[in-house]
Amino acid sequence: MRRILTAPDFCPITGEGEEDAYGHCRPFYDQEDIFSGKHYNGHHFPVEGHAMDKSALGLFPGRLAKGLWVLGNYHFNLYLAKGEQAAALIEVGVSGMADEVIRQLEILQVAPSFLVVSHPHADHLTGIDALRERYRQALVIAGEGSAEFLAHPKIAASIIEEDRHMSDFLLARGFPPGRDPVEEAPLLTNSMVARDGDQMDLGGLTLRFLAVQGHSPGALAVHIPEIDAVMPSDSLGFRYPGRGFFPIFFTGYDGYVATLDRLRDLKPTILGSPHQGPLTGADVEPAFEESRRVAVSLREEIRNDPRDDEAIIEEIFGRYYRDELTMYTRENVMNCARLVVRRARE
Repeated sequence: MRRILTAPDFCPITGEGEEDAYGHCRPFYDQEDIFSGKHYNGHHFPVEGHAMDKSALGLFPGRLAKGLWVLGNYHFNLYLAKGEQAAALIEVGVSGMADEVIRQLEILQVAPSFLVVSHPHADHLTGIDALRERYRQALVIAGEGSAEFLAHPKIAASIIEEDRHMSDFLLARGFPPGRDPVEEAPLLTNSMVARDGDQMDLGGLTLRFLAVQGHSPGALAVHIPEIDAVMPSDSLGFRYPGRGFFPIFFTGYDGYVATLDRLRDLKPTILGSPHQGPLTGADVEPAFEESRRVAVSLREEIRNDPRDDEAIIEEIFGRYYRDELTMYTRENVMNCARLVVRRARE
């Protein structure tokens, strides 16, 4: 049994680890205990009943259910799941809003024990180093294949360029970054790998990790059955609120649709989307329906189009590169359109 030591080896409260910024112990974590559901010593301030001036907070952080909050801003959403024994931050966002997320966590008086990287694309990754720097005790969790994907020599330059563009995008929309964009692409070489079906007990809340297909290598969704919540990462596509979805089946159409069906069958009442806010209650089921419909429709459109692929790619780019999607570079979205056409042809 391999032990993962995440702190120095003494704490005056329990005899393990060191105290964190709130005077609570940073525990040692045992890898097998984490995913077997055994409890461990994770101590945080309680949030329930904590007096806050909500008028000063805006929508973020926003409480979605007992033990679940949405953090970040309109464009980038992270989710804090807090049980009786530990807390996990699901999604890590981008560098340009990492300091705002840290501020929101401090408002809630929670230091996460776990940082979950949903998949290794820039908009779900570049906040990780700032969060690791602030929460040194936190263990990073990522999907199988994420670290290998980031080791590809062409990936690093793309991540750096996208992060710079996203920082500029946030600044232009009234969300000034708290730090400069990343100069090096983050790596996940020391992260714990979560595989399909792994579970983590936070104390009254269970994180079920689901390896999801169709969008990215190493992609994870997180299911919290006690509160009927699913954090799907980008599995539903890119959502334009009230204006539909861009289907983003970059690694495979069949896996993308199968993932939609799998997540829908969980019957969540909270859908923690990573962009443009969560969906709850009666809004969840129609989102699954629309996401699946447009994916099927776009694939059939591409397969039945007699034009050459470059003409189709240009049309798809022009159709979707607008509004919120301009948080990404033109080159990135053009490549996305190219991947969608390629997968539709397979």
